[in-house]
Amino acid sequence: VQLQASGGGLVQARASLRLSCAASGRTFSSRAIGWFRQAPGKEREFVAFINWSGGTTYYADSVKGRFTISSDNAKNTVYLQMSSLRPEDTAVYYCAASRRFGADSRMYDYWGQGTQVTVSS
Repeated sequence: VQLQASGGGLVQARASLRLSCAASGRTFSSRAIGWFRQAPGKEREFVAFINWSGGTTYYADSVKGRFTISSDNAKNTVYLQMSSLRPEDTAVYYCAASRRFGADSRMYDYWGQGTQVTVSS
């Protein structure tokens, strides 16, 4: 499975941004796509995941109510709609594919290259 993350950028606080994760290759071998992020000097942290059918989603408490994860199976693409962005959301955002559902990055077998999101105050 190959993953291509895009959509990052520089925005002001309270703005919105939508990230995309395009999957190709043996996508049927994965059941879920997750988003993770890593800020400078910090460990990578879970943001959200979704199964390919879109019926199951899960969010980190820090983004719940502000971020929405969705999938477009026809395009093999998962989106992360981010609203009410805060400076503490600044990080490199990665999408990853897993054969299982979960928030543990060790469960994810395939990773995209990451896209930078910077939120200014």
